[in-house]
Amino acid sequence: MTRVKRGKTAHRRHKAVLREARGFVGGRSRLFRSAKDTLMRAKRYAYRDRRRRKRDFRRLWIARINAAAREQGMTYSRFVHAMKAAGIGLDRRSLAELAVRDPSTFQEVVATAKKALAS
Repeated sequence: MTRVKRGKTAHRRHKAVLREARGFVGGRSRLFRSAKDTLMRAKRYAYRDRRRRKRDFRRLWIARINAAAREQGMTYSRFVHAMKAAGIGLDRRSLAELAVRDPSTFQEVVATAKKALAS
């Protein structure tokens, strides 16, 4: 059996990990073992937080819609119910944008929803 030397492979793997660990503080960017551990944790957080970001944005949109709806004399839940009754199919993201960037249009949407709820 011939002898297999693995220096090149290990060196390439270490270089790849250290390249990814650039920007980490101290030995975490310079020492292979520390860099590898930190990188694994960072990737775990990145994976988790890609899903969490969606939840966070939804919470933000709901808070903005609620604040804008309360200025018009409605709570968030009643506003969403009224919108369904009116057949308005705007999603939370676009409603939040309207509430922040164009309050007059948001006010019209609330008025339309209130009319549908009253009738």
